[in-house]
Amino acid sequence: MELVLLTALGVGGATVIGALVGFGFKNISHKFSDIVLSFAAGVMLAAAVLGLIIPSLDYGGKYGIFITVAGIFCGAVCLNLIDKLVPHLHKFAGVETESHNNAKLSKVLLFVMAIAIHNLPEGIAAGVGFGSGDNSQALIIAGGIALQNIPEGMVIIGPMLAAGISPRRTFILAMITGLVEVVGTLLGYFAVSISAAVLPFALAFAGGTMLYVISDEMIPETHAHGSERGATYALLVGFCIMLVTDVLLG
Repeated sequence: MELVLLTALGVGGATVIGALVGFGFKNISHKFSDIVLSFAAGVMLAAAVLGLIIPSLDYGGKYGIFITVAGIFCGAVCLNLIDKLVPHLHKFAGVETESHNNAKLSKVLLFVMAIAIHNLPEGIAAGVGFGSGDNSQALIIAGGIALQNIPEGMVIIGPMLAAGISPRRTFILAMITGLVEVVGTLLGYFAVSISAAVLPFALAFAGGTMLYVISDEMIPETHAHGSERGATYALLVGFCIMLVTDVLLG
């Protein structure tokens, strides 16, 4: 349990670390952020497949493939429904500084709320990984999510400061988005701890949410500013590093 709690704090704390970096480098280039985010996408892709989806098949037994496929689509549909209720993350990533202050502030707060809501299923994915009993694999999954949270924390600082939100309040809001991830991690862990029967579905569900975030949010964002080639190779590097890590620890 201590390991799970520390991991939850680490996953959520990664957003805070990113926020602190964002305070120091308010004008980070799109190319740099795209490369970092693409690398994180590659890490998350490998973590989703190797740490969640394949174990789901292994634990699913005779009908494991059907449970896994159902879980993946349920996870994706869940996030799709969330996207119907709140804006996509990349929709408000580039808030225009010349717009009216009140309208700009509303857009920024919606952007922060969207990140917070999307962080919940990511946290659940990190927590569910521990339910399999393979702590090394669970830590790899959590590490991939934490790595993705760093550029996410970086990108929310600039728009909030530009909207006139005080640095103190900006940091508090960034911490709240990270806290949501901590809650999600604990929820995921306790959900599969209560009933081992839900483990195959829960693993696939978590994998589906991660695949959805990668395809719907991360890849389009990293290919929107002219850095497609570098972003593609960064994703491959992240994926291969996780692949090598999985083999070495396996």
